[in-house]
Amino acid sequence: MPSFKTSFRVSWVDTDSAKIVHFSNYFRYFEKAEEEFYRKLGCNFDDMAEKYGIILPRVEAYCHYVSPLKFNDLVEIELSVKELREKAVKYWFKVYNKQNGRLAAEGYIVVVAADRNLGGAVKIPKEIAEKLKSYMEF
Repeated sequence: MPSFKTSFRVSWVDTDSAKIVHFSNYFRYFEKAEEEFYRKLGCNFDDMAEKYGIILPRVEAYCHYVSPLKFNDLVEIELSVKELREKAVKYWFKVYNKQNGRLAAEGYIVVVAADRNLGGAVKIPKEIAEKLKSYMEF
């Protein structure tokens, strides 16, 4: 299964008073990985809006928490394309504590390509869809 991986350290601001990552921040981590993923593909969210006239609003999100991450832990996020449809993409994420190798969380986000001016769903540009296919789970 092909995947994209990115790493970073847990910041103080992401934690609660017990120095444990607040559950809502995992969705920020998913998006951080998605942003780096698109950068690796050779485009970014600004490019999508300017070149293709699309934005990628989220229509569904899910996270299953397995073990806590704490302040200063080294995190690795693995992203793969779980499903690619004409107008939508489902990304699957696995979040690991890179220091001990434990899975911290896993989940997904579903995004829809939408016209940045009109807001309605549109086809994912062929050039982007082709790049996404190389990270599909089979």
